[in-house]
Amino acid sequence: MNLKKIYSKNREMYRLLGIMVLWLIFMAFTQSKKFYTGANFLTMAGQFPEYGLMVIGGMLCMMTGGIDLSVVGSANMASILCALTAIRLYGAEGSMGAGGYILFFVIAVIVGLVVGTANGLLVARVKVPPILATLGINELLTGLSVVMTGGAAISKFPKEFCDAFSKNIGGLLPMRVLVFLIAAVVIWFMLERTTYGTKLRLFGTNAHVAEFSGMNTTALILKTYITSGICASIGGLMMLSSYASARADYGSDYTMKAILIMVLGGVSPNGGKGKMSGVITALVLLKLIESGIRRFRSVSDYYVTLIWGAVLLLALVLDYLSTRPKKAKA
Repeated sequence: MNLKKIYSKNREMYRLLGIMVLWLIFMAFTQSKKFYTGANFLTMAGQFPEYGLMVIGGMLCMMTGGIDLSVVGSANMASILCALTAIRLYGAEGSMGAGGYILFFVIAVIVGLVVGTANGLLVARVKVPPILATLGINELLTGLSVVMTGGAAISKFPKEFCDAFSKNIGGLLPMRVLVFLIAAVVIWFMLERTTYGTKLRLFGTNAHVAEFSGMNTTALILKTYITSGICASIGGLMMLSSYASARADYGSDYTMKAILIMVLGGVSPNGGKGKMSGVITALVLLKLIESGIRRFRSVSDYYVTLIWGAVLLLALVLDYLSTRPKKAKA
């Protein structure tokens, strides 16, 4: 077995696994009683799916050489519409039943479809740079959400949905993680087992070559941003079940976290490169580090944000150094 060949196929994942092992050893020596508890690991597992869904959808956009900055706006819009619909149909204390759960997911898919289509058309047809198009859509969604809620949190709606997705299957697997895993398998299948993944990587590597090869690049971009929008909106449902309320400014730091995880996981900001295994490894590592840092009382949450910003800049620099062409030897 050629270990060097195995490592070269997914360097980012193995590097992250090495960092993860070192971090777990560090926590064992410093905060083992607080960190290594079943309750802590269950809490971590229940928290990451809400922005993890934004990550696995957003990675597709980054693989095209673009970006989706509207994920948080989509998530909050979906959760707000679901909460308002539940109040209108069932009242503040009514019973939703199975039909209510299905309705929530239908609303989330519709929100993701509309937002993704708007992003895709702006990028593919109007030729607006992805960073500007998705940022504008995000601000529009946030503004609409503020108008719809008056800037306040919506919490007086039936909590059956929240209770259902806050439960653990067999006491070990949070329901939110199950939703995330299903979405991750679907995205992985799209990338690795269909022509969509091949086309996505080709377009991200060289958009002009993809166009001259006869590829329908408009349809590809639309499909990519729609998938990202749907994943983000379902992430909004997970936020709704976690917070038991909906608000226009929830998850304000999730966009930065999502970008950080994508880059750490090996998704190139220049496009054409990315694997689900690396992204999920980065997602787990980020949550382990975040939870570990919070075990130290002397470290403020403000420092956590500072650390993520510094790590993101470092990851971008490392990506640039690893992808720039090497000078030929004389």
